[in-house]
Amino acid sequence: MREDLLFSKYDLRKVMDNQVSSMKKEIESYDGNRLLNTSETDLIDYFVKKYSIQPINLLKENMYVDQEEVEVDVSHDRSRILLDERKPYYVKGTKITLFVPFEGEEDLFDCLPSSFTTNPPRGYIQSNILRISISTTNHDSKSVQKNLNKELNNIEKYINWIDKDIKPWNESLTKKAKGMIDSRRDKLLKDRELIDELDFPIKRREDEESTYVAPEVRRKVTPKPPEATNEPYQPELVLDMKEYEHIIEVICKTAKMLERSPNTFKDMKEEQLRDQFLVPLNSHYEGQETGETFNLSGKTDILIRVNDKSIFIAECKIWRGQKALSEAVDQLLSYTTWRDTKTALIIFNRNKNLSNVLDQITPVILEHSSCKKSVKYDKETGFRFILGHPNDPNREMILTVLVFDVPN
Repeated sequence: MREDLLFSKYDLRKVMDNQVSSMKKEIESYDGNRLLNTSETDLIDYFVKKYSIQPINLLKENMYVDQEEVEVDVSHDRSRILLDERKPYYVKGTKITLFVPFEGEEDLFDCLPSSFTTNPPRGYIQSNILRISISTTNHDSKSVQKNLNKELNNIEKYINWIDKDIKPWNESLTKKAKGMIDSRRDKLLKDRELIDELDFPIKRREDEESTYVAPEVRRKVTPKPPEATNEPYQPELVLDMKEYEHIIEVICKTAKMLERSPNTFKDMKEEQLRDQFLVPLNSHYEGQETGETFNLSGKTDILIRVNDKSIFIAECKIWRGQKALSEAVDQLLSYTTWRDTKTALIIFNRNKNLSNVLDQITPVILEHSSCKKSVKYDKETGFRFILGHPNDPNREMILTVLVFDVPN
């Protein structure tokens, strides 16, 4: 049991700095092949969950009091006449203890926030329960109530100061983890490029780790590292993000043209609407010897294929409700075979209420079993998500959903 002074043992800023240092150390020592074979989204999520600090939340609705008979030192009680006030003088009294359960990091009660007073609160912490005690020799309930409330309010003030420090720090962890992972990934890839460029045979280490055990972490629930293989990483061709954004922009401009000329396209079906995008897309990209850069597949798909693998897939659909939207995502997932596939789902709204359609997109995609998260996207009728392949969550795809009005 820890007792007496709270929020005074450690500097909270140093505690947070140590968390970042520990995260960096683990990322730098993470098995290289495992890191390269694991999706960045899952890695970031793992490290953020592991190293973020859970704030204290007092469960005041579950607090309760108890009392016990104790010996109380009254040598400092000026209302009493004592022969020698320098010595302790004990009389029978009562100790009232307020028990307040809480959630969050217990160690935060030891941490000094950036805002503080010269008179920190007092209390006892044990098994996720805060204990505040008042000892008295009389039965003045109002006085006891007042003193308990005063100490509890002081503790809550410190908890609020702690929250103000750790909230922005927790929010910054995602960016920090991504930067550390990207830096390690870049170095690992450059290491492989260097060895591949040497005119010597490569010797594979026989003692290379084939298993990985996560170190113990002092937390209530320790997140497990995302599943991945330690097999040598095999690089794959990917569509550069800048090119992906440019393709999306060409699609948006073409769709705006369709919206401005509704009479021309009102009777077209999905396949005919899809064809309107092919010419402008290929006009921006030089075709290869085998044909155009953008190719058709099935009735509604536009693909970029390299070595029989699709690195970009666009699906064109007329809005037919939530079930059809979920099925369109399933169809896109069935096409993706590479680790980093960029996709687009182009939805044509034939209904009058565009806002109603837009309101349904995010909930449907987020409820899909393969959706990992939504991503901030600044287009008015566009949405972006990260999805994992059902058979291999480390194979991620970026899905951009674009909705356009092409009324009947």
